[in-house]
Amino acid sequence: MNYLERSLEMHRALKGKLEIKSKVTVSDRESLSLAYTPGVAQPCLEIHKDPELSYELTGRWNTIAVVTDGTAVLGLGDIGPEAGMPVMEGKCVLFKEFGNVDAFPLCIRSKDVSEIVNTVALLAGSFGGINLEDISAPRCFEIERRLKERCDIPVFHDDQHGTAVVVLAAIKNALRLVGKKIDCIKIVISGAGSAGIAIARLLLHAGAKNLILSDKCGAIWQGMDGLNPEQEKMSRITNPYKLQGRLEDIMMGADVFIGVSAPNIVNEDMIRSMAEKSIVFAMANPVPEIMPEKARLAGAYVVGSGRSDFANQINNVLAFPGIFRGALDARASEINRDMMLAASEAIASLVTDSELSRDYVIPAAFDKRAHAAVAKAVAEAAEATKVARVKIN
Repeated sequence: MNYLERSLEMHRALKGKLEIKSKVTVSDRESLSLAYTPGVAQPCLEIHKDPELSYELTGRWNTIAVVTDGTAVLGLGDIGPEAGMPVMEGKCVLFKEFGNVDAFPLCIRSKDVSEIVNTVALLAGSFGGINLEDISAPRCFEIERRLKERCDIPVFHDDQHGTAVVVLAAIKNALRLVGKKIDCIKIVISGAGSAGIAIARLLLHAGAKNLILSDKCGAIWQGMDGLNPEQEKMSRITNPYKLQGRLEDIMMGADVFIGVSAPNIVNEDMIRSMAEKSIVFAMANPVPEIMPEKARLAGAYVVGSGRSDFANQINNVLAFPGIFRGALDARASEINRDMMLAASEAIASLVTDSELSRDYVIPAAFDKRAHAAVAKAVAEAAEATKVARVKIN
């Protein structure tokens, strides 16, 4: 059987990938009285006096919500909240496996931004953080922004920021290998949705100067018609030379190509037109913008994709478990850009100078060193930027 058939068989047998286990045993009257009434009244009263104690007297300190409306599920599109549940459960499994973070799926039956924001905000007191997942653009930007305004816990859209963190880490190491600096190169990003825009923002924050976003209509430039509000904002801070034209036009002379768009839209001639020692991260899944072997044969020096069957897999799992682990450990009120930059640097630093090569610019997805390193860096950055509410040991 292939993976699709085997996965369906597994899900049917398990009837869900998550379960709730009790930390206490209730086997007699005394244990019942401690875990439930009458004893439980005392922690309730303590939290009533100081809600911050909910982090110490309940599981809130280590629990996040994985929230979706099912509108942009794993390349499957708008399949609805119930159909998105297997993916959300899978995400929760990864949080536990790699970050020891307890995560709970919340699949919301609404596409209305205000309804989603209100639902999550009203439930925020039960969680230590919110991970938004598989929500379509541009609605995801507004949902995240409004939730950050209403919640006093971290709100993080992994499709945006987790992707950006790992891409930046790979870019840092690839540039180190080819001897180029981020402020001196031309970067082209294909895909101006949630991931592409978040990658662009983080790369700009890391020092990129000449960065061009492209969508199905070609280069995005200031004054262009038909842009959504987020793309219009990006048009003001990207494409400094106001290049126009199709993807093949703007890729000429580029040092870096990043694809978060559609399969097979880049050909060998487009790769040949790039600068010497070019870097190509074609991450559309399951079929990338150009297959890695084609990009390499056409002259790309460093090639990565989102797939596990090729070198340099750009995988969010390197980032999000450690990011939330660090944010929860610091009891951070938010996950800010400095925390994301720290996460990228932590991931990149795991590849030593002696290990760095064309086929190894980013740690493997199952490199468990990454999660501890990211958690530590994120917690320290939270403390440095004064969003931590507890001291880091």
